[in-house]
Amino acid sequence: MTTEATTLEYLGNELELFQEATCWKTYFASHLRPYLTGRVLEVGAGIGGTSRVLCRSDIESWTMLEPDPGLARRLQESLGNEPLPIPYDVRIGTTDDLQGDAFSALLYIDVIEHIEFDAAELERAAGLLVPGGHLIILVPAHQWLYTPFDKAIGHFRRYSRSSLRAVIPSSLQCQKLIYLDSVGLLASLANRLLLNAAVPTRRQIQFWDKVLVRSSRWMDPLLLHSIGKSVVGVWRKPE
Repeated sequence: MTTEATTLEYLGNELELFQEATCWKTYFASHLRPYLTGRVLEVGAGIGGTSRVLCRSDIESWTMLEPDPGLARRLQESLGNEPLPIPYDVRIGTTDDLQGDAFSALLYIDVIEHIEFDAAELERAAGLLVPGGHLIILVPAHQWLYTPFDKAIGHFRRYSRSSLRAVIPSSLQCQKLIYLDSVGLLASLANRLLLNAAVPTRRQIQFWDKVLVRSSRWMDPLLLHSIGKSVVGVWRKPE
């Protein structure tokens, strides 16, 4: 089912570029799956690449919220050909349109950096959580890595652990706050200092995904998840 509400046009063009980054998606999914239970809301679902990786048959339902009508239509069409294994729906709009709804988990994967007023957005998110529910966030790390590519795809900012923590409602309890992809951080730094490219090539993305991310999977624990090019945070709403 699709419902019409607040709509926005998505400015980025990276969704197709990163759709085949399977190693990366599998990696961050391994950190998020324990918190995905009950009724899940994915904010900024895009074309559904993350939904398919994270959705499991033991989850009660999956709601995909997408403010861009064009992306929502593409998502609905792809689900018609390959539906999720659980009850799901696609909603066109933003969290402003979900008054009265309640979810066990709210998921923001590479979304918060696209929202100008991030603290206000996360305050609304906390209001949509049931007691004991989880707010789950993945964002690009380090403002000093901000490049023309960030600007081209509509990023307002990048985050550190402390800056992400600062915009989380004080009513929520932190469960996890770590960096991922320490080896990929070196590639991002090289791009920032040497290439300053607006858009990575498909070959660069494949090298990052198949080589650098796999290296990060064993390097990150050795570094105690203290550095990386992405931040993962999970917060819980008290009972």
